[in-house]
Amino acid sequence: MAASCHCFVAGLLLLFSGVLSFPVGQEKRDATTCGYQSCHATKPTMLNVHLVPHTHDDVGWLKTVDQYFYGDRNNIQHAGVQYILDSVVDQLLKNPDRRFIYVETGFFYRWWKQQSSSMQQTVKQLVNQGRLEFVNGGWCMSDEATTHYSAVIDQMTIGLRFLNETFGICGRPRVAWHIDPFGHAREHASLFAQMGYDGFFFGRLDYQDRARRMNAKEQELLWRASDSLTPPMADLFTGILPNGYNPPEGFCWDQLCTDDPIRDDTDLEDYNVDDVVQRFLHAAKTQALVYKTNHIIMTMGSDFQYENANLWYKNLDKLIRYVNDQQGNGSNVNVLYSTPSCYLQELHQANLTWPLKTDDFFPYADSAHSFWTGYFTSRPALKRYERISNSNLQSCNQLEVLGGPVSRKGLFGQGDSETLRKAMAVAQHHDAVSGTEKQHVANDYAKRLAKGWQHCQVLVSNSLASLTGSSAERIYCDYLNVSVCPLTESSSKFSLSVYNPLGRSVTWPVRLPVNGTAYAVTDAQGKPVDCQVLPVSRATQEVRRSRGFAKNELVFQVRAPPLGYSSYSVSLLQDGPPSSSPQHQAPTSIQNKFLQVTFDPDTGLLSGLSNLETKQTIKLSQNFYWYNGSNGNNVESLQTSGAYIFRPNSSTPVMVSSKARVEIFQNSVVQEVRQWFTPWVSQVVRLYADSKAVELEWTVGPVPVSDEQGKEVITRLDTSIKTAELFYTDSNGREVLQRKKDFRPTWQLKKTEPIAGNYYPINSRAFIKDDTDQLTVVTDRSQGGASISNGSLEIMLHRRLLHDDYRGVGEALNEWSELFPDGLVVRGRLLLSLEPPATAADAHRPLAQQVVSQPLLSFTDGDLNPNTRLEFSGLQASLPPAVHLLTLSQWDQESVLLRLEHQFQSWESKASSQPVTVNLQKLFSTLDVLGVSELNLSANQWKDEMKRYDWSPEKEEKPLLKTFEDPSVWEITLRPMEIRTFLLRVTFK
Repeated sequence: MAASCHCFVAGLLLLFSGVLSFPVGQEKRDATTCGYQSCHATKPTMLNVHLVPHTHDDVGWLKTVDQYFYGDRNNIQHAGVQYILDSVVDQLLKNPDRRFIYVETGFFYRWWKQQSSSMQQTVKQLVNQGRLEFVNGGWCMSDEATTHYSAVIDQMTIGLRFLNETFGICGRPRVAWHIDPFGHAREHASLFAQMGYDGFFFGRLDYQDRARRMNAKEQELLWRASDSLTPPMADLFTGILPNGYNPPEGFCWDQLCTDDPIRDDTDLEDYNVDDVVQRFLHAAKTQALVYKTNHIIMTMGSDFQYENANLWYKNLDKLIRYVNDQQGNGSNVNVLYSTPSCYLQELHQANLTWPLKTDDFFPYADSAHSFWTGYFTSRPALKRYERISNSNLQSCNQLEVLGGPVSRKGLFGQGDSETLRKAMAVAQHHDAVSGTEKQHVANDYAKRLAKGWQHCQVLVSNSLASLTGSSAERIYCDYLNVSVCPLTESSSKFSLSVYNPLGRSVTWPVRLPVNGTAYAVTDAQGKPVDCQVLPVSRATQEVRRSRGFAKNELVFQVRAPPLGYSSYSVSLLQDGPPSSSPQHQAPTSIQNKFLQVTFDPDTGLLSGLSNLETKQTIKLSQNFYWYNGSNGNNVESLQTSGAYIFRPNSSTPVMVSSKARVEIFQNSVVQEVRQWFTPWVSQVVRLYADSKAVELEWTVGPVPVSDEQGKEVITRLDTSIKTAELFYTDSNGREVLQRKKDFRPTWQLKKTEPIAGNYYPINSRAFIKDDTDQLTVVTDRSQGGASISNGSLEIMLHRRLLHDDYRGVGEALNEWSELFPDGLVVRGRLLLSLEPPATAADAHRPLAQQVVSQPLLSFTDGDLNPNTRLEFSGLQASLPPAVHLLTLSQWDQESVLLRLEHQFQSWESKASSQPVTVNLQKLFSTLDVLGVSELNLSANQWKDEMKRYDWSPEKEEKPLLKTFEDPSVWEITLRPMEIRTFLLRVTFK
């Protein structure tokens, strides 16, 4: 292990040195008074009001991230982050009592790079004295409903790493701060706890939940965010802010505000100090009635405020002075500049017990008919692109490690993973992947991801050139989902490289656009691979439009080793007419050795699903429907459906079609039933030869709106499973939560929206079950879903709406593009698995990981050099089934960051929910691990130095901590839902 030091510096100069020293620029400062030591004194016999000056700076929303930083396009919204930071630093220097918190590291990083060395030194002094404090510290303030945990961890890691490297221990946030996300996920709380945060504050929760909590003084609580991790590993103190993230009414003194300033010149007729003081005392005492201690917090700031910080601070200085002067007249209110961490310290020192919460804060409504459940699905194409980009980033990170230094600067030029890493970090913002931004901002997010992937493509090509020994140019086909790949369409001979980022071997179906009718495919051992040619469907031809011209698709299954690649050679044998002719009559069934899918011959729709191994059979009907999006003329409310809010004007959706025209193709590789419902809805029900899951490939759009009705398109699965109004969803792709119709675990729901009020985020999977059967649906992006009727599961696929929902974005969610001027067409996949409940997790967890971290395909034209290495694995052996390799990325020249996780909950599987031991020295095939040091989850503290506040729940004895010792520094044990993070010092074998 590394020698203990007082600040962890990400450059890792001390790792394994055994010498107590401090890296250059991070020397020990005896005068440091940051963090809890920098808090102003409070008065124990008084009501202490903690004023927290802050700004909330969206990393893109109405303007792009660049426009927000520079203050561009102020005709859209007046906001300029660079001026905020300039002004705040200037004002903090004028009064040592003043405080300010900053959140979005992505913005601060940009500003910091532009400062002179003297200004940087000044800011470091402010940070070291606790006058400027970072909270949260991620690259952005991420969304909690539509983000995947792996991407959340990544974006937190790069933000916190920058703060660590720049400011040392004084840059490390103590508090998580999600004041704007629209509902809060249990998994986020669990991650924050594992990252070492002492507490978590947010601003939004359901209006009914807030009313109950205010009445019961339960707006501060202990959130037990895992049912598998031993408390307090995932326990997080959580506080709900009193005014969202705004100041109390009447006390906003920003240039964007209209409240009166404090006029304290007694010679003037409009002197108002007495009025301001009395109004403030009333606000403070009223707020104190609904909180538990003699400390309350007030957020003094809002969106993009403090561009002219003098306005705020001049009035806050006066407010503190004049309110505290009243103590001489018997007032018991004490006002002070503070930060969330200082406020948290006082709550901790109160030594109270706190109500315990074990569920989450979804769905969120801010009024009776305003449920923020539409954004679970909004901008489904962007949501899918973000998910693909995450998969590409993990492959890029891994290949940067496995290929060595030549990956970054090699045969194909200079590549990097950082560009995509930062683009992905920005995409996690709560107005990015959430789909709640303006269209031009969504376009900007997509462009950033595309640019990042271009940089990674160079890196991946360099790495694969090094690993394979081949200098052949690599081609990447990013539109395979709509059968577009110029190389495969035109070449008579090419090779395919399949890189698998998972820690176990995978089998994956490949569909390549071609114009021939017969091909030969051989694997890395030269063995023939069964392949078939199918005609490109009419739906695919329409959605790809002019981007590709392949008549056929070559279909075969590939197998790739863990953390490695395998190569396949493809040769054209025959041109001519298509060899496969469809059957146009409605099918009765398709099946492989694992599953049978049955259809109604009269309608062409799904009618049943059987697991042939377990002898299970359920009735299963599936169809497409749409809800009318409210246009604001309902009797109960003027609320419309929009980017944030889902509000159907009827509880009964409209069926798209009661029948489907069908074509059926059956061969030795795949069986598929192509269903055509309307010109804007089609689907392929697909069953590959070796698959234990049924694929439903849906294509929706352009959604018609000529009837002036916005539409929320769903697919619904109706089954014979007896669900008792229960269904289950994942939380950010990890732990599973039970949902019940018209029910909230901690408060009595008054039902006002029977559909929207029962929608929940689905990030990677959802399921329904009874005692004998479990039907799991794995999604390829984040979507909203519900179980409105027993035995039913519906998932929202696409939204096209004609009205803004009045939550700030200012435009309707009506997506189109130059390629799709008549409305956006979206394609996606659902995978269906039928298993007994006791073993279902053994099937759906690996399946979901495989969809999230899908193989990366690259192509080379012509024959490969005979000396090319056709197969490679970066691991000595596959990881155990319960273990997922979450992160492998280059940290610096000599070390890599590794995260391993146990991907099962403690109750999920008799076989897989057991502790697993992995030997780190026996992990990699090409890397020698010379040293190891364990970090916390966000990699900004040594694990053994991470100390967190201890909190006591109400009505529960404090659980005994289980302690486990690893048998050696190399062998590490993972328990259910545990993620362990390591820095490894490595060399190539």
